[in-house]
Amino acid sequence: MEIITNSAENTQAFARKIAKKLKGGSILAFYGGLGAGKTTFIQGLAQGLGFSGRVFSPTFIIARPYKIEGNPQIKTLYHIDLYRIEKKADLETIGIQEFLFDKNGVAVIEWPEKIEKYLPKTTIKVTLEKLSLNRRKITLGSKEPVL
Repeated sequence: MEIITNSAENTQAFARKIAKKLKGGSILAFYGGLGAGKTTFIQGLAQGLGFSGRVFSPTFIIARPYKIEGNPQIKTLYHIDLYRIEKKADLETIGIQEFLFDKNGVAVIEWPEKIEKYLPKTTIKVTLEKLSLNRRKITLGSKEPVL
């Protein structure tokens, strides 16, 4: 699936639609350079799941859980940013397995290239490409149908 969005609001609206199709245990891997719109997409995704607070990129703390209210299937959104991860031991320190395999949670991962070989086949790959100041090309895919 591929879509072009023309604003941050457009990107978030698309993400809210995707959120409605997710189930507990879903994992989304976000690809794209700095400024591609990964966090903007995740903000819309969090809104679509039922989170009403602010979503920040967890670059310096690596993982940030958000409690989801009013969603019978999904209780937590785990926002993981691996930009600063340098070695596998760092992943074990943060307890990444807890985030990835919570059947009542959804895990979203920025910079997943660092753990790609450990991700399940059902991982939804989200690629964001910056086309201009406000336009983004968003491509969703996975090895197995999940949406």
